[in-house]
Amino acid sequence: MWTFPMRCLACISLVGCAGAVGCAGAYRHLQPVPGNPACVQSFKPALGRAIYKTSVEVVGKHLDGLLVMKTMPDSSTRIVFTNQAGPTFFDFGWAPHDTAFTVYHIIDQMDKKAVIKTLRKDFELVLFKHTSQGRTLSDGTNRYYAFPQEKGTNYYITDSTCTHLLRAEKASKKRAVVVATLLNYQDGIPDSIHIEHLKFHFTIDLKRFE
Repeated sequence: MWTFPMRCLACISLVGCAGAVGCAGAYRHLQPVPGNPACVQSFKPALGRAIYKTSVEVVGKHLDGLLVMKTMPDSSTRIVFTNQAGPTFFDFGWAPHDTAFTVYHIIDQMDKKAVIKTLRKDFELVLFKHTSQGRTLSDGTNRYYAFPQEKGTNYYITDSTCTHLLRAEKASKKRAVVVATLLNYQDGIPDSIHIEHLKFHFTIDLKRFE
């Protein structure tokens, strides 16, 4: 049975404060510019139902299976990650308008507050959750659409005309702690998604199955 390494839990719990010391702010050079942050909604995955072959690497451990993302009839969102042999690793749900988050199921090895929070925030980043209030910044070339979160800020970085999504970043006050890329949209759904944590080795790779 795959087990989630306990030392990894310590790494995850530090993500929220990773930028509190050390380097200068990576976003300090950004300047406010006119623009409508709502333009990034065009990159929000139009799920319906999407299945991804999924590979997870976390501190020397490997996990793979199928991940289903689905918009339910009541407009809630459901994400279920299963082993191809059948067992479910986790089953998460977001209520309509993201008013609540529910863990419907998670295996014992992953049933830790820090693990659930990290996975929740990773998927909220790529699903463009909590992006109703934002501001537009620029580095002189690209646009950074910044959306404050409970802790930190989610940035969606595009070209100057908000035509191409370059990447998404979850950031502390000073620097990015998670970077995500969503590539090759087909019918509003990205063909591949890559999520990478920058403070320790934790990646999630998704390739659309159908």
